[in-house]
Amino acid sequence: MNIGLLMFDDMELLDYAGPYEVFTTAQRMTTRTGMAAASGFEVISLAATMAPVRARAGLRVLPDHTLETHPPLDVLVVPGGVVDGVRADHAVRDWLRRTTPGLRALASVCTGAFVLADAGLIAPGTRCTTHWEDLDDLRRDHPALDVVGGPRWIAARSADSVPLWTSAGIAAGIDLALHLVATFAGPALAQRTARQMDYPWTEEASVP
Repeated sequence: MNIGLLMFDDMELLDYAGPYEVFTTAQRMTTRTGMAAASGFEVISLAATMAPVRARAGLRVLPDHTLETHPPLDVLVVPGGVVDGVRADHAVRDWLRRTTPGLRALASVCTGAFVLADAGLIAPGTRCTTHWEDLDDLRRDHPALDVVGGPRWIAARSADSVPLWTSAGIAAGIDLALHLVATFAGPALAQRTARQMDYPWTEEASVP
């Protein structure tokens, strides 16, 4: 499975790096332990250009592909952070709309939900979440959505009927990524991945 991670200036680093670590560790665990998995994971970092992306805390990260050159994606994860710039980028918005119908899953971490909502990918009435500090802003900007605080992540369907997950802030993206590993490759691999990461995670504790 090709896992696309969208990158943009001022993204929250852990929103991006948490899922990156989960999926790459899951792939490493299948190789190391010989665990049978329904799918392997290839992580692909995507950005508007090939220029270094400056994360919110200042670390610069290099993309693997642009939005025009990436291979087909199975899963797309949109991180959050300071999203004003990416929300105003019509090229990213158009790309999201074109790309989503071909995905097996679409996910956002933290304020990445604003990016998906602006693109019309979260249908009216859909239950969703974001960072606790931004819940009221998401309700204000998208009053038709059912914005909920509390759950680590929420499962729904996109406006294109693609399986959709939104998560709470920052570290919640790790919980969501482990859930996606469990969904697509089985709970045993998700548990082994969490153990390797020394991350206290159980699927039952993460269910909203």
